[in-house]
Amino acid sequence: MPLIKNDQLVDDPWYVLDDEGAASVSDDADIVVSYERWTKDRESLVSRNGRLGVKLSSDQPPSLIEDDLKHLDLVAVEFPRFTDGRGFSYARLLRERYGFTGEVRAVGHWFRDQMVFLQRCGIDAFEADEDRALVEWSEAQREISVVYQPAADDRSWVSRMRSSASRTARYQAAE
Repeated sequence: MPLIKNDQLVDDPWYVLDDEGAASVSDDADIVVSYERWTKDRESLVSRNGRLGVKLSSDQPPSLIEDDLKHLDLVAVEFPRFTDGRGFSYARLLRERYGFTGEVRAVGHWFRDQMVFLQRCGIDAFEADEDRALVEWSEAQREISVVYQPAADDRSWVSRMRSSASRTARYQAAE
């Protein structure tokens, strides 16, 4: 499945393992497992050589894996339908409350109009189901050029830009 990351459509290097049976990938492969599998096989998963990710369903808040984030390189946040906004909150909690610096990935039913807002909440990768996704990503990035409040991203918001412009103007006037 295509993945949008760093403003590009890339091949997904991660393998998603189901909840049944042993892993059918090498010990060095990067894998994503469900929260259920994580809780069942945590010890054996942590001992692997490859990178590790956990997928949270929309009813599984990140507080469930708070103490395990040090073992994880990816947290996939599921959007079961585009009207379920819990993933926005989960991404922001992962970044701001828990300080997670790994990849936070949106999976499931997100849509184009949500892309910028998802990114502002801390999502940095988007699982896409069609090639048009990159075009939509580019279009969405150009639609919102000014933001009004701080978020998990590093974009400057209006009041900060105004304050900065005001200081610059005062400094130039004093010269």
